[in-house]
Amino acid sequence: MSLRVRSVRRWSWGAIGILGAAGAANAQSFVNTPSQIPANGGFTENVDFADVDGDGDMDCALAEGGDGGNDQNNLWINRGFEAGGTIGFFADRTATQFPSVLDDSRDLDFVDIDGDGDFDIYVSNTSLASNQSNRWWVNMGGVQNGVTGFFQDQTAAHWTFIGVNDGVTHFSSVGAGMVFPAGGFIDWSCDCVFGDMDNDGDPDIVHTTYGGAFDGGAPSRIFVNNGAGFFEEYNPSGYRLTGSAIPDGAPALWAMGVHIDGTTNTTGVQSDIADTPLGVEIGDLDGDLDIDILQGARNQIPRVYRNRLTEQGSFVAFQDITYITGVPSASDTGGNYEQELGDFENDNDLDIYGLNWPGLDDVTIKNNGAGVFAPIHTLAGSGADDNEGDFLDYNNDGRLDIYVANFSGQDKLYRNDGPPNWNYTNVTTPQLPSLNATGLGADSCDVDNDGDYDMMVGNDGGQAEYFLKNTTNIADAIAPRVTNLEQAPNRAPGATPTAVRVHVYDNASWDVTRYDTASLEYSTNAFGSFSSVDMLFAGGQVFRGAIPGAVAGTISYRVRITDEHGNVGLSTVKSYVSTPPGPVSYCTSSTTTSGCTPAMGSTGTPSISASSGFTLSCTSVEGQRAGLFFYGVSGRASSTWAPGNTSTLCVKSPVQRLGTQNSGGAFGACNGAMSEDWLAYQASHPGALGQPFSAGATVNAQTWFRDPSAPGTTNLSNGLEFITAP
Repeated sequence: MSLRVRSVRRWSWGAIGILGAAGAANAQSFVNTPSQIPANGGFTENVDFADVDGDGDMDCALAEGGDGGNDQNNLWINRGFEAGGTIGFFADRTATQFPSVLDDSRDLDFVDIDGDGDFDIYVSNTSLASNQSNRWWVNMGGVQNGVTGFFQDQTAAHWTFIGVNDGVTHFSSVGAGMVFPAGGFIDWSCDCVFGDMDNDGDPDIVHTTYGGAFDGGAPSRIFVNNGAGFFEEYNPSGYRLTGSAIPDGAPALWAMGVHIDGTTNTTGVQSDIADTPLGVEIGDLDGDLDIDILQGARNQIPRVYRNRLTEQGSFVAFQDITYITGVPSASDTGGNYEQELGDFENDNDLDIYGLNWPGLDDVTIKNNGAGVFAPIHTLAGSGADDNEGDFLDYNNDGRLDIYVANFSGQDKLYRNDGPPNWNYTNVTTPQLPSLNATGLGADSCDVDNDGDYDMMVGNDGGQAEYFLKNTTNIADAIAPRVTNLEQAPNRAPGATPTAVRVHVYDNASWDVTRYDTASLEYSTNAFGSFSSVDMLFAGGQVFRGAIPGAVAGTISYRVRITDEHGNVGLSTVKSYVSTPPGPVSYCTSSTTTSGCTPAMGSTGTPSISASSGFTLSCTSVEGQRAGLFFYGVSGRASSTWAPGNTSTLCVKSPVQRLGTQNSGGAFGACNGAMSEDWLAYQASHPGALGQPFSAGATVNAQTWFRDPSAPGTTNLSNGLEFITAP
């Protein structure tokens, strides 16, 4: 499965000739159309879609090698917006736009690792044919300043500190003998998945492995993104392996407790992080908005790991909760080849479709909303060697159907029958042509922008791929469901943004829904006017956005989701209060030659919507001295004012001086005082430092005054820090 983002070109359905439902009512829904894809025939393990060149149509990459050994992965470009091209027809651009690399690839994923708006590629490789690492292929558009859609192998750069474990700052678990000098490490990876596991706004990677000869000894790992696309292992245990396998009793790296093969413990004392996964899925399984892990296994039971970020308030070790989720059945002894997460009963949680769970049966398992799954329902007419499924709504009735690529026979299509039971009916015979290749990967996508979802199937053994064009011609009119919007806490304005997450469900697989345009809208005026920021896909059904931290007042916010077909979903409205704290005194005041200790203070509120009403003051100043207030917007300082002087400069430059005034009082006494309305000064001095101020800005102020007998002939008060209010 893949993590992908793309810009979507909106279409007018009339302009592209939508025929309506009646045109294909009695025909097969899918037609194999080899004329629209390049001539091919390799050992294809997986296919993935993204708009790699940013032209508004979906391109396709194919992972090659697998059981056939090292091979060249392929790139097919959709020619919808090329001169002389036709939407939905693909050209092979491997030779000109892909790195020339022969590797044994089981999977590849499109993901914007560096946040520059184009799609890079992560390649999952196995060392069955020869020792090799997973690879990073970077799209040379965006920050690379090259040509968008052309890729470069940058594996050495983007794996960071592999094999480095100093016990202080770097904690790689990879043994020294497994590290490649040119980047990466020896591994047997079949499927990896990207998601924002630590809730910091960038995609991290859950890296699974099945071990040499499918022995299940090598551990799965998590690598976190530094924000610029460079990945370092997340290993809070600090443990380092000596070889490829993790022994029983060793710390469980990224999970709680110690690793024990086949453990049934769910308390966090033990975890099993090494088995034979051929597929991994992520999403919020228990409704707490952080990203959990569901990992299948070829030779063992599936595993479920709870992300404890929400409960603990920080990113900490995952908890193996497999045996309290209902996922493994009493008769399950392995053979769980692959699984898909999707809300197939439209109740706003993620359910499971299990391929060959166990044996050769396919099953569905419904989520109760809290991450407990039951009952296990076996699909009629399954009982075959299925390899991968992909959710899609092939007839656009608002329900998730599923396409299944079969390893040794006819591919299958199951229709979701909806309420009351939300079961599936095998509709292969009426809806699919004869498809009897060795299917290993399937991915749905509206490649011709006509409103329905087509299917690409990758086949093994030198057999040609299938491009299945959807002929229903029923335009998608289903709006996304936007639920479980995170409640932001009340806070004070500051530099740190307010991050919120939300669930998004649509009538498509999560790796299509993640393309949706997501906006976090916020306002201090109950949506009389509002601003918006982009939200990013965080994995599964979760999107994440961040409201600027400087916004102050009562902040109302909501989420708007627009799918690729123009359907719009809105969340409920929530609010939080961002209240600036009162002014804070800081820094050291002087002691004047007359023994005075001046003190800064204030009255009123620094509201940027007012033209007066916030007054700076300084008391206990020497009498009859000239002085003034000054302020800065660059933060606090703490430096000597003049050699031998007792004052400290408390405001970083640049600074803005207010008007000069006299302290009053009597010479030699400490009864002088000064005051000035800071807001009135701003109103009468357009262009002064910091203008125009916005709510949440931090201002630092101080008082300067004459003291002729002091070193440097002047002195300073303490500092006063305040935050502007709406």
